[in-house]
Amino acid sequence: MKQHDVIISGLNMTLTDSMKHMVQQKAEKLFEHEERIIRMRVELEYDSHQTSHQREFIAKGHLEVRGNDHVASAATDDLYKSIDLMVQKLDRMLRRRSRLHKVKRKDTHVIDIPAEIPKAS
Repeated sequence: MKQHDVIISGLNMTLTDSMKHMVQQKAEKLFEHEERIIRMRVELEYDSHQTSHQREFIAKGHLEVRGNDHVASAATDDLYKSIDLMVQKLDRMLRRRSRLHKVKRKDTHVIDIPAEIPKAS
């Protein structure tokens, strides 16, 4: 099994082995869909709002793909839910890109212009 390049970093929190393992596990789903992924960077952030006393976990994902890169983020009150939502967004982006690539490959954009050629006299 090929080891994929996944960079995981934490802001305002320490990363545990279970967090890293979950991100690796979810990233494998993305690597299975698209073979052109070069690298994936994930930032897990803890943001405590001082005024409203709410805690928020933000998961930001950056997929480096040949062509345009994909960036998605999700914020909820549960870290694992944020990771799931972020992976779902990136998966939708990859599927859309794949679908558009297939449509462009099949559609040759042939333009048929009805024109009559004048006869030589």
